[in-house]
Amino acid sequence: MSRVVVIGGGYGGMASAARLAKLGHEVTLVEHATSLGGALEPVTQDGFTWDASATSMLLPAVARDLFRKSGRTLEAELGTELVALDVIREHRFVDDSVLRLPGGSRAAQLAAFDALHPGAGRQWVDHVASYTDVWETLRRHYLERPWTPDALPREVAAILDSRETLHKRLRRTFRDERLRMVAGHPFVADGHDLRNVPAWAGVSAYLEQRFDAWTVPGGMHVLAAALAKRLLTRGVRIVLDSEVRDLVVEAGRVRAVVTGMGPVDADVVVCAIDPRRLPAIARLVERTMPAIPPQVSFVGLDATGLPELPAEVVLHGEPTLVVRTGGTAPPGHAAWTLQGRGRLSEDIGVALARHGIDVRSHVVTRVDRSPRELVEAWHGSPLGVLWQGRGTVRRRLGPRTPVEGLYVAGAHGTPGSGLPYVGLSAALVAQCVGPA
Repeated sequence: MSRVVVIGGGYGGMASAARLAKLGHEVTLVEHATSLGGALEPVTQDGFTWDASATSMLLPAVARDLFRKSGRTLEAELGTELVALDVIREHRFVDDSVLRLPGGSRAAQLAAFDALHPGAGRQWVDHVASYTDVWETLRRHYLERPWTPDALPREVAAILDSRETLHKRLRRTFRDERLRMVAGHPFVADGHDLRNVPAWAGVSAYLEQRFDAWTVPGGMHVLAAALAKRLLTRGVRIVLDSEVRDLVVEAGRVRAVVTGMGPVDADVVVCAIDPRRLPAIARLVERTMPAIPPQVSFVGLDATGLPELPAEVVLHGEPTLVVRTGGTAPPGHAAWTLQGRGRLSEDIGVALARHGIDVRSHVVTRVDRSPRELVEAWHGSPLGVLWQGRGTVRRRLGPRTPVEGLYVAGAHGTPGSGLPYVGLSAALVAQCVGPA
């Protein structure tokens, strides 16, 4: 039995701890906050509850695999089924045209894009289909199998080392700028410049079409609560309100974790936070940067006369605004999350009103969070590593590292943000460590 210390109580840390405990290891999870969940922790005020970051997820099979391989099934733990979104997001453009993007259906997406512009549907479905082989190759040889940057399978290296950017591919594929905006939005929303994002990362459009986007009734924080409960079931020792200051590394091997309460000896350490926070390994990621969260306002609204919107509405322009409607609220009220990305020189409510969605008179409570405040609260960014060109994917750490016994999971150990990538990173760490 190995002594395993997991650093970080976000989704990546909890998923790693649950898997390794089920494999028979003695697991201690150390978290700086007073509760688990990280970026999945909800924001609450005046009877309203908002998801702080993720409101839906792709590839629910990843979460289901985590729960199935560590105990009861996900649905049994939640007491309910995951819900597929009828509309993943609604895109509104400056010319007042609208696209309601369905998921899980090629035919539905073809029809939706044709309604935007005749012939656009065929262009879109062909674009999505171009990622079929990319997804299968990455899934089999990269996302579901442990790897090292200097020993990647040839077919994976050919994809990751391609010089083509997503910006270049979209400009070549679509003459209609609106289609480029739809395809590039997930990356723009996460703070990336499409000129620095590799073309293969656009596989996310394939995942949305093939597998849909899913949410948890009550909010994604319910998933975090179920996972925290799973840790207790598996006998994980949880240490809260204790910041990890560094690692003890001797002769190229990790020996202990230095916390505010003293050192914790370890045979295996899983870093599920931004590695920059650990001086012993910060140099290994000094050539990367975190992707910074957007400006966010959580608003509680009087629902009387409030427009009905789908789960997510994207208002393209400068700045780009996103409205998410999935929070929980008292009767007769609604909980929305407003996000601003770009040059936001005025109050986000005023900017939203300029797009024809004026909710200022409906606001009964509000919580504002700047990008800096979000990063400070989470001790890092849940959006992971900023794309800075094709070499970015080889500069980050995970699942293995040059330090023996040290592994990396979470948003900073994956090629993309979001619960599926983070969940897959935890599964890779568990494969690397193996059973006790």
